[in-house]
Amino acid sequence: QVQLVESGGGLVQPGGSLRLSCAASGNIFSIYDMGWYRQAPGKQRELVATITSGGSTTYVNSVKGRFTISRDNAKNTTYLQMNSLKPEDTAVYYCKAEKVRLSLTRIYDFWGQGTQVTVSS
Repeated sequence: QVQLVESGGGLVQPGGSLRLSCAASGNIFSIYDMGWYRQAPGKQRELVATITSGGSTTYVNSVKGRFTISRDNAKNTTYLQMNSLKPEDTAVYYCKAEKVRLSLTRIYDFWGQGTQVTVSS
């Protein structure tokens, strides 16, 4: 089975920074996309950023210029560097691994358990 373990969340003041990490473990041949999503109380889960195995990235407009997603393919790990944090960034952040190839015919998506990010003075 595949597990995604996130770390790095916490409480930070507005304008501060946090770095989230997500490590995928298990019998993994490859992972196509890795990404970060977030869900604030009372709101739907939204895409924050994604990165392909080749390094192509996408970001939601609200985080462009402030967040940077990166990836270490050898470690099946993705990172989200979050700078200039705002109170509206407060949410539970989830890691997702898409098109995880476990064998020639077994390809699945997996989610992490989530990590809380709170931006408050």
